[in-house]
Amino acid sequence: MTSPPRPDDAHPYLRAASAGIRHHTRTLALAEQAAEPRAVVDRTHLDVLHAHLTVLHQLLDHLTDAARPPHPAAGRHLATAYTRLWQAATAVHDAFHLLPTPHQGADGAECHPERLPEGPPVLTICQRHLASGHTIRRKTTPTDLKGPPHGHTTHHAA
Repeated sequence: MTSPPRPDDAHPYLRAASAGIRHHTRTLALAEQAAEPRAVVDRTHLDVLHAHLTVLHQLLDHLTDAARPPHPAAGRHLATAYTRLWQAATAVHDAFHLLPTPHQGADGAECHPERLPEGPPVLTICQRHLASGHTIRRKTTPTDLKGPPHGHTTHHAA
């Protein structure tokens, strides 16, 4: 007799990505507790984090579209999370440009991947961010993108 599948077994890749992020977070916390020198935040860290955020953004987009017709209230909350995740990706993208490259000082580089000293990789953070930006601008108003989070008004069914 087999046990029923766990809910997270349906999404093994998402579970693996979450485990990787939890591991990285624990490693940083343990280093901090051991009074080791703080981990260096560099452009590579922020690029990888931005990649995670944009993939989560795509996932939320699909979940929001699927939830809206049968569950409009849940769809609205997921739409809010979609917008806030875009704001987080924008903040990480902005922070990326405030960090120096190995070839420059602390001034950062503008968002022109073709002019980066290391040359434009196949997919830069700027290209990824622009592609995600096109998607969110089709579904979200500029006011929503700049606004604060909406109040939480969830009512739980008994």
